[in-house]
Amino acid sequence: MAGTLRVVVYPPSPSGGRRVRVDGEILGTAYRIEDLVEFLRRAGLELEPEEVARSPLIDWRGVGPDRWT
Repeated sequence: MAGTLRVVVYPPSPSGGRRVRVDGEILGTAYRIEDLVEFLRRAGLELEPEEVARSPLIDWRGVGPDRWT
């Protein structure tokens, strides 16, 4: 079920962007919140950009959703 997905957004890398992992699988590097929303949609989790920042399903590592570089 999509509601049980474990999402990890890693700290920004020195070259920019944040690695995104869902249930142990790296989905790619997000450079903005819209990229993350698209990765989550492909994984079966429909969230609006404004929902992503406060979703308990997302583990923001290092910094929160306002930093991408």
